[in-house]
Amino acid sequence: MTERDHSRSTGPALEKWYQFLRWLVPTVEKFPKAQKFTLGDRIQSGALDVLERLIEATYSRQAAPILVQANLGLEKLRFLFRLSADLHLLDLRRYEFAARAIDEVGRLVGGWLKAQGAPRAEAPH
Repeated sequence: MTERDHSRSTGPALEKWYQFLRWLVPTVEKFPKAQKFTLGDRIQSGALDVLERLIEATYSRQAAPILVQANLGLEKLRFLFRLSADLHLLDLRRYEFAARAIDEVGRLVGGWLKAQGAPRAEAPH
């Protein structure tokens, strides 16, 4: 099945995120041992959490709260990737790839939220 075929059944945000994870897992495995089990694990766990939220939203009648959580997870990952780049765990090319992928999925999730009729998410108090 092609990426396009999968996205018909799962939605574009979920399929794009799955494709990103296929890149992410081997990339994090290249982190130095000292960071692979701290920052690397945090990145992988966060990315898998986003995947789970997108799956839940796909099969939920009340997707908006789940999508807000997915969006928050994407924001956390933005900072973790930025930190990884600043610590030279990722080269600029890999950091840019990750940032673009996160931004793209963030736009897709934002559009999905808008289609749900959800109000704009406010910052937590």
